Parts: sequence; C-alpha cells; structure tokens
Amino acid sequence: MSFEYQTLCGAPVQNRGQAAARWLMPLGALVALLPWTPPWAALLGGAVLALTLGNPCASLSGRISKWLLQIAVVGLGAGVNLAVVARVGLQGLGYTLAGLGLTFAAGIALARGLGVPSRLSALLCAGTGICGGSAIAAVAPAIGAEPDETSSSLATVFLLNAVALLVFPALGTWLGLDPHAYGLWCALAIHDTSSVTGAALAHGRDALAVATTVKLARALWIVPVALILGWWFRRRSGLSRAGAPAVPWFIAGFLAVSALVTIVPGLDRPAGWVLAGARALLTLTLFLIGAGLSRQVVRAAGARAFAHGLLLWLLVGSATLAAIRLGFIH
Repeated sequence: MSFEYQTLCGAPVQNRGQAAARWLMPLGALVALLPWTPPWAALLGGAVLALTLGNPCASLSGRISKWLLQIAVVGLGAGVNLAVVARVGLQGLGYTLAGLGLTFAAGIALARGLGVPSRLSALLCAGTGICGGSAIAAVAPAIGAEPDETSSSLATVFLLNAVALLVFPALGTWLGLDPHAYGLWCALAIHDTSSVTGAALAHGRDALAVATTVKLARALWIVPVALILGWWFRRRSGLSRAGAPAVPWFIAGFLAVSALVTIVPGLDRPAGWVLAGARALLTLTLFLIGAGLSRQVVRAAGARAFAHGLLLWLLVGSATLAAIRLGFIH
C-alpha cells in the first residue's frame, strides 16, 4: 500500500478488514464506472463495503461524491431541452405549490405528535418537498438551525434516499408504471437528485429525462422556500438577521448546458458523449454515497427525526403516486 494512498485515506490500517477495504474501495469505484453496472448495485455495493469492513477513505470519498454529483447533474443537462424545463416549471407551478404546502402542513402535524423541534421539522420538510440534502443545506443557515439538527436531518434523508434507490425500481415495475409516470414519481417522491436520477435510470432513458427535468425544475424552489422560512423563524424569534440561503451552483450549470444544447445546432453527438459521461459519474457517485453509510450515520439520525422523516416521506410518496395514477399530476 503506497504512502500517498494511506495519507489520503487516513491512519495506517489496524486489521485485515481495513486493509482489504482499502483495496476494495478503488476496485468498487472502477466497477461502478462500467456501463453495465446498475445504479442500485453501485449504491448497495458501497453500503455493504462500508457496513462490513468500514470505509477507510470516508472523508475523502465524501468530498469527492459531493463534487461528482454536482458535475454529473450539470452533465445531465446535455440530455434535456431547456424549453422543456421551462414548460415543466410553468405547468407544474400549481401542484408544486400545493405539494409544498401539504408537505409542510403534514410535517408540522407530525412534529407536534412526535415532539420534534420546529427547526428540525422544517429541515425535514424542505428536504422531502424540494430536493433533499441540497434544500437542507440551503435552509439550515436561513433559519438558524443547530448543527445537530442539520446533521440529524441530513442523516435521515441519506438513509431514506438509499431505501428509495433500492425500492422504487421494483415498485415501478410491480405497479406497471410507464417511463413517463415512473420518472415523474421519482422526481416528486424521492429526496435527493442523486437518488432520483439513479432510480429513474433503472427504467431507461425516457424515465431519466422526465425525472431529471422535473427534479431540477422543482429544485429552483430552494431559494424562495429558504427565504420564506428564514423570514418566518426570524419573526417568531424576534431576530433581525439570519444566514442567507446557499444557492446550489449545479442548478445554474444544468440550465446553462441545457440552454447550450437547445440553442446551438449540431451538438447532438458531443451532447451524447457528455450525457454518457454524466451517467457514469452518477453511478460512481452512488457507490461513494453508499460507502458513506455507517453505524454512526444511522445513530445520528435519531429515532424521532427518522420517524418524522419516514412517515412524511411515505405520505408524500403515496399521495404523489395516487395523484399521478388519477391524472391530477401529468
């Protein structure tokens, strides 16, 4: 084992399991890049490796996965027409507002019943209703959330994302959803963009295109929701200042790439290469995200926070599915 690799991955190995994990991590990453590796298998493989042998490069893989995910989402813009993004955003304005309102209403009711603090509930509602960890990261400074509230909500969303990525493809097949309906359900019912695109990719390119477009259109609501929540909590607490919401740069990048492909003629072939690379990066990201799962992450979620997040997710997922099947959302 080279000194450079040990330096990147932390302290020297303590046992054979850690030594094996240091070889299996890069091997698993290479397998994840293969075009025939399904996203769910990459996530599951990373999680199994982390929970059995441990991830000796947890800090490094966590930093890499964050950047790879954002780069992959930007690259996915090469497969989406900007006019479609704009149309989806306008057409979905009504049910987006209704969905966010109902999500926060249900979240408040659950918080009262479970005894979950209001700021923690707001983070879980934002993560469930908009786009998972990105929404939580934007809302947390705006409402003055405590570090333990932020980590608890992020851990809860992370665990539910892993479940969704494994369960949704099987549910979509069992329910007989066509690619459009399945992609729409993924975008509206799964928290993070990584799990949305990973789950949708399992049902083909059409499902992926729908899921990516709808999810990114919904992600544009991060800033207004963070501003509104920040104003509300400042008003409740009497504070005059709070942190500004962080604007995810990958949304702007996705829109820029989509606009370039839409406006400039003759980019079909290079756009296809970019899209294929983005999908490979996404699968690699899911492996690294799975490798970030640990017993500490499970404990960090907390029983009440996890119960709140799980029940809210089940309510949103089932209501969204019913609305799609009944034709209320299309």
